Amino acid sequence: MAGILLRSTMPAALIAGALLGMFTSAAEAQTARGYGPLQISWEVRNRFRLFREERDFLLHAETGRGRSVLASEQLLAIQSDGRGWARNTVNRLCIDLAGRVSEPCTRDNVKESYLTPIDHPVVLRLTGPVPVGATCAWTVDDGDGPQTSTFDCAEPVNLRVRYGRTTVVTADVSSSEGSQRVFTEVAVRDIFIAGLGDSIASGEGNPDRPIALADEGFCFRSYLGTAAAQYYRPSRAGYKGGRACEAPDSLAVWQRHSALWFNPACHRSLYSYQTRTALALAIRYPHIAVTYLPLACTGATIADGLLGSQRARDCLPSKSGSASCQGTVNGQLAELREAVTAAKRRQSDRQLDLVLLSIGANDIYFSGLVADVIVDTATERALFRRSGVMASVDDARSAMTRDLPQGFAKLREALKPLVGGDLSRVVYTAYANPTLSNGGAPCPGGRAGFDIHPSFNAQPQRLAAVSSFVENEFLPQLRALALCEGGILCRNPRADRMTFVDSHQASFASHGFCARAESDPEFDRQCFSATGDSFDSDIVTAASQPMLCGRSAGEYRAYLPRARWIRDANDSYFAAMTYPQGLPASQQPSDIHDATWGVLSAVYGGAVHPTAEGHAAMADAVVPEAAAVLQLDAAVPEVTSQPVPPIPAAPEAPRPSGRTGRLY
Repeated sequence: MAGILLRSTMPAALIAGALLGMFTSAAEAQTARGYGPLQISWEVRNRFRLFREERDFLLHAETGRGRSVLASEQLLAIQSDGRGWARNTVNRLCIDLAGRVSEPCTRDNVKESYLTPIDHPVVLRLTGPVPVGATCAWTVDDGDGPQTSTFDCAEPVNLRVRYGRTTVVTADVSSSEGSQRVFTEVAVRDIFIAGLGDSIASGEGNPDRPIALADEGFCFRSYLGTAAAQYYRPSRAGYKGGRACEAPDSLAVWQRHSALWFNPACHRSLYSYQTRTALALAIRYPHIAVTYLPLACTGATIADGLLGSQRARDCLPSKSGSASCQGTVNGQLAELREAVTAAKRRQSDRQLDLVLLSIGANDIYFSGLVADVIVDTATERALFRRSGVMASVDDARSAMTRDLPQGFAKLREALKPLVGGDLSRVVYTAYANPTLSNGGAPCPGGRAGFDIHPSFNAQPQRLAAVSSFVENEFLPQLRALALCEGGILCRNPRADRMTFVDSHQASFASHGFCARAESDPEFDRQCFSATGDSFDSDIVTAASQPMLCGRSAGEYRAYLPRARWIRDANDSYFAAMTYPQGLPASQQPSDIHDATWGVLSAVYGGAVHPTAEGHAAMADAVVPEAAAVLQLDAAVPEVTSQPVPPIPAAPEAPRPSGRTGRLY
């Protein structure tokens, strides 16, 4: 009892130091006598705080133990039969589909402030040679006085520990072999991470719940406008409206059967490398919790997306099928400043620990480069060029030279106040060249992977020119911009350098959009033609079965492992088949069979973007750099407790009736 009274009147850190100093030599003697090095281990429960339910975190903790993020993703893909692990998790988050943070968020039946937690759930275990039948009198003290409960030593003990304090935990172990006392200190580090950027950062191409496709065909018109200028592609499963071009239906009916993103307006996905990085940190470091704020948005540029608002990508789905679009999305930095300010009002010492960032591709018109490569027929090329959808390498080079350095300079100045002036806490992750295969050779081009639309063909010469520009000019320029190198002027080069990640680029050199392997899913090998002849061109037979392979389009699995880590246009349609509801009303076709939507449904859901495997490979490159910035490997010592000499045996306490002890 004297020890308990002492802990109630002395600061926790002094107690721990006193106990350690008094009993080190006695503990060594105790171990020599055979008592054994008992220790208390602890970890934060459900420590990726975006997840409301611990079962979702445990799924990743179990598959990620001892594995890379990529290996874990591949295992999860097999376990889900390629349907994807996020399809159910997407409805169990602390951020809703409109992007609003739930304050408070009910996590595992406890209401918590998401941005400013006041405590964290922790599980304690006695490890080492625990005597059979031993009982443990657990005492915890966070400075407000001790609390003691007795449980079977073999059972874990759950408690909530105050954030910002060190809690001293002591276990008095009693058994027929004698008595021991062990202790440890519990202090949770809650890391606040924000994700910023464009479609690569948001996870575009990987809807949390992929589209379900039907066997029957759905008609699209061609820009030629004649009765013969029609083609059929797989329809959406569950859609009962008009499938022929002569039988139009409302968009509201069609949209009831769309793919689902955890934020439709920005096509944010749980598969994004930023989410997987934050989650991987939580898995690998059991003494931390991760508060993650995803803000990246498809289509973002530095000016329109980060510094200012941008057009919404898609609409929030509703059961009635009605589409209520917010039209625009607030600038990401404004959203982040608001969140940090709100957090500091509640916790004055709360700070943003890390920013994950990828930006710049849209600033140099990358989607226009893709359109220039894959749109091959004269009519469509003329229309797209006239409307400004297409861009040449010269256009991109001009923007990269003229605009991108100025944009980065403005971005630096906007980020500095958020990270305390230390831009090394901004981890800039470079893009991977999506056009490479066979160890770095450019994809040969052709219709393979792009025959979802009759006008598509990855024209070899244009493809080679874009691939060379990306590899030899754009990616080196991004490195120079992030690191203040290569003639890029920064006010203070030492403080203005971001942490730069590009080690994943080498692995992508064999996994571009044209990569194929015998290990690819059977549906891909049988139904996506290597010569670009995957679909029936006869509109009579295609109306009932558009796939020439004769298999159901519903057999496609977006998340099975495959050689390509870049979505081609066929993948984009089969995974997402997205209609651009976020476009201005003046650009919205009135007919869901419209030729414009025929093109966009094939690319708007993520063509030429990384797959879930690609994002996992990117996360594997980012995790060690992020951990180094956060100094996670040096923050918590491996030894979590010390044994102390035996204490007099206490009267045997009654055994608990429940399986797991709780001190709260």
